Amino acid sequence: MREASARPHWLLSVIRAGGLALSGEPAVDASTPLAEAWTVLAKACGVSDAQLAQAVATRWRLPLADLSKSQTHATLLVPEKLARARHLFALRESDQRLVVATADPTDVEAEQLLGFSSGRRIEFEVATPAAIQEAIDARYAPDSMVERLLTRVGAELADAVTVLEDNQPEQVSTVDAASGPIIKLTNVILADAVRARASDIHLEPSSEGGRVRFRVDGVLQTYTTIAVAILSRVISRLKILGKMDIADRLRPQDGRARIGVDGREIDLRISTVPTREAEKAVLRLLDPGKSMKLTDLSFTDVELEPLRALLGRRDGIVVVTGPTGSGKTTLLYAALREMPTGDLNIMTVEDPVEYELAGLTQIQVEPKRNVTFSTALKSILRQDPDVIFIGEIRDAETAAIAVQASLTGHLVLASLHTNDAVGAVARFMDLGVDRSAIASTLRGATAQRLIRRVCVKCAAPVTGALTAEETKLAKRYGVQPAVRSVGCGACGHTGFYGRIPLIEIMMASPALEAKIVEGAPASKLQAAAIASGMRPMRAAAIERVRNGDTTLEEIDRELGEADDLLEA
Repeated sequence: MREASARPHWLLSVIRAGGLALSGEPAVDASTPLAEAWTVLAKACGVSDAQLAQAVATRWRLPLADLSKSQTHATLLVPEKLARARHLFALRESDQRLVVATADPTDVEAEQLLGFSSGRRIEFEVATPAAIQEAIDARYAPDSMVERLLTRVGAELADAVTVLEDNQPEQVSTVDAASGPIIKLTNVILADAVRARASDIHLEPSSEGGRVRFRVDGVLQTYTTIAVAILSRVISRLKILGKMDIADRLRPQDGRARIGVDGREIDLRISTVPTREAEKAVLRLLDPGKSMKLTDLSFTDVELEPLRALLGRRDGIVVVTGPTGSGKTTLLYAALREMPTGDLNIMTVEDPVEYELAGLTQIQVEPKRNVTFSTALKSILRQDPDVIFIGEIRDAETAAIAVQASLTGHLVLASLHTNDAVGAVARFMDLGVDRSAIASTLRGATAQRLIRRVCVKCAAPVTGALTAEETKLAKRYGVQPAVRSVGCGACGHTGFYGRIPLIEIMMASPALEAKIVEGAPASKLQAAAIASGMRPMRAAAIERVRNGDTTLEEIDRELGEADDLLEA
């Protein structure tokens, strides 16, 4: 029983001033630890911790703290020992003031200590002890915070990732073992990304906190938000996996690793860059066991026949064009897989080598060792190749060597960054290739985009009147939509599952070659290509909508800007 002389806890005055009904006689006095008193009195009043914080803020005429918007550099002004002892957490600072979240606005001594150590005027905002404790753990002791996060995740998921080195499980060092929570959190992120069919993982720091996003079917989706301190530890773990320098956070770095998830081997391409707040990392996820041929890429029969004819040439240059992430490399790999490697000497120059293919000689570009696209190509020409695959033609020297190789009886497959198939001609001219050389060596070009396919489990057929947006797009593209995206658990409530290609295939013809030689503009090259059998990408998109493979909104998202330029 409490002594009669004991002073009442200051929270009792807040409860009385706020008109809260107190049930019973809680055993709380001035000597009771704040977190305990807060919990006991909130329960006795029948209110939540947050409601009691609101009463405290009202009593002392202070704002409520938003702990999610704290500034990382402000934390450096509050020592961890003081923050834990007095339930304080720095929110933001300027030259003259420091705003601090507190659970005890009556703590004048803490205010004086902070003012003295920081040299700033202290301003309090109110938060609950539990919320402040969680923020302190996230900033000062991220492992403790991660442990709490992982209690919500089953051990099976946290341990679902195996790191592979030369196809053998990684030997975990003593240092890694000591950072077990971070390793498990990294495993959770990687496993969830693989199971969500993500192609990329983005780990992004900011002044408001860290964010993890997955790119699924070409669209970035927020996976979770965590403290920057925890995000930095996760990035350090990934840098260890990628054999990168974890001490160097001031320069961009690249690395690679291989992990096992659910019996599958996944290659990671890891890239880090320094930012104002901390390092940012992006991971590309590649499944080397996912062997795909042209028939696996969801092309229609109308597209497969000319595509195979083009990629089946035995000399000249065939280029695959499109923006980053449009499936150029996947298409070229699929074509290589269909070639008879026993009869042909196929050599590639790539940056990076995304998939390892049996029967091919693959060369990784390494500028530090003077292995560039141009130097590697010069060496390849002395290796008696039949087919040469160039990951990307980026400069005039590489373009000139590619043309020379094609003129001497080799088939050169390459990717190029242009907006459409006929744009390959202008791009080669920009790289200094003569028009007559382009006309005599270019066997054809493809341009590709990837659009999301509607989820077959939840897509709804269009019946009745169209929506205002559908009406506008139906008029624009000249096609009635067959399905609408809905969203379900199978597709992550996006309404889409997987992607399908939109492709236009330009085949060389005498008429097109003549236009190239005479320097005709892109519009006339386009007309000549269509007259020779090329189906424009817009027509391919319209067919996909008519067949119910996708929606009008989706093709407009991918092609809308380009169509606006065409209509202008």
